[in-house]
Amino acid sequence: MIEIKNVSYTYMKKTPFEKTALQDISFSVKEKDFLAIAGHTGSGKSTLIQIIAGLIDLESGAVEIDGESVKNKSARQKIGMVFQYPEYQLFEETVEKDIAFGPGNLGMSADEISKRVDDAMKMVDLDENLKTASPFELSGGQKRRVAIAGILALKPKYLILDEPTAGLDPKAKKKLLSEIKRLHRSGVTVIFVSHSMEDIAALASRVIVLAQGKILFEGTPRKLFGQAEILERAGLMPPPVTQLMLELRRAGFNVNTEILSIDEAEKEIFRLK
Repeated sequence: MIEIKNVSYTYMKKTPFEKTALQDISFSVKEKDFLAIAGHTGSGKSTLIQIIAGLIDLESGAVEIDGESVKNKSARQKIGMVFQYPEYQLFEETVEKDIAFGPGNLGMSADEISKRVDDAMKMVDLDENLKTASPFELSGGQKRRVAIAGILALKPKYLILDEPTAGLDPKAKKKLLSEIKRLHRSGVTVIFVSHSMEDIAALASRVIVLAQGKILFEGTPRKLFGQAEILERAGLMPPPVTQLMLELRRAGFNVNTEILSIDEAEKEIFRLK
């Protein structure tokens, strides 16, 4: 379990540019959770996940990974962090070498590294024939999956994904979301940062909404989408299907606005008939 306890953070303290990024944030992430963190630009979500991953030193409060402080290297090694546009971090001449870089740095044997590369490629559905390909010659979606495979080869217990579908075309986005869902079903605990309510509706079991460094909402996506005022305060747009139900409600129809899919919306509309 990951526990975040009363975490606050301020950039450039005691300067004219001082900015509070987080204010007294507390929540937990249980094993095998799929937690989404949503918020508008500047809400504090990027700062929060970097603190969870141990990339930013704690200023106040505590972060514990399975009961151990994130300040300890052994705790941080349980977390895999995939940044936004991770393909920009690819640098090796082949896909295999790029995925193998992390395990190699940990001093693993050649056999273990090879096994981890194979396993990670399977987890993100990359064809083994791509091992010898240059990562820079792949499609955008393939590059993204190579970058994620490089993190998975380290076998993290907890996976943090920062806007993983940003910049992808619809086909590549759908493919990547499917792979993320499959990773979670295999037992990986996922923290998924996104401003796309549609992606959150499709994947997350729980969502935290941040606004101005504070937690504005914590609960299920279904409960969130039924509260348009919270989304408006956070500067977020609900999924199109939820927007439809909200418009019907505003028009005077007694409809359920806690809708996550087109199938659910169709049933609700037929119920009205």
